[in-house]
Amino acid sequence: MTPALFSDEYFMAEALRQAQKAFDAGEIPVGAVITCRNRIIAKAYNQTEQLNDVTAHAEMLSITAATQYLGGKYLTDCTLYVTLEPCVMCAGALFWSQISRIVIGAPDPKRGFSRITTPLLHPKTRLTTGILAEESQTLLTNFFHRLRT
Repeated sequence: MTPALFSDEYFMAEALRQAQKAFDAGEIPVGAVITCRNRIIAKAYNQTEQLNDVTAHAEMLSITAATQYLGGKYLTDCTLYVTLEPCVMCAGALFWSQISRIVIGAPDPKRGFSRITTPLLHPKTRLTTGILAEESQTLLTNFFHRLRT
């Protein structure tokens, strides 16, 4: 089944393609896409190993690309699609970017921001979770299974 154009599933599928690039490069397979008015303005995947940079998470790289594209530091009319729940660092960056909406694939019960009891997202940020969660989780599971064998 092909996701409808401009649906959450459509954009999350693009984030999953980014996560597959990370997987293929030996990175933890997390992908991110930022849209503005139903147009993709930034895409990224985890590159912490490739760049030797612990901050090179898909979310951080996509925030940088989106702000450069827009020519400003705020993402108030934007949506982030990310295959794994952001960590506290990425949630903090998303807070400061004032991103309007975040759509998450799989939860991250170990390092995800939602395990923190203090709210970390900007108060005006709307959150949607569970979009293509099974596919996102499968890619992560396969990556760590391959890493251990």
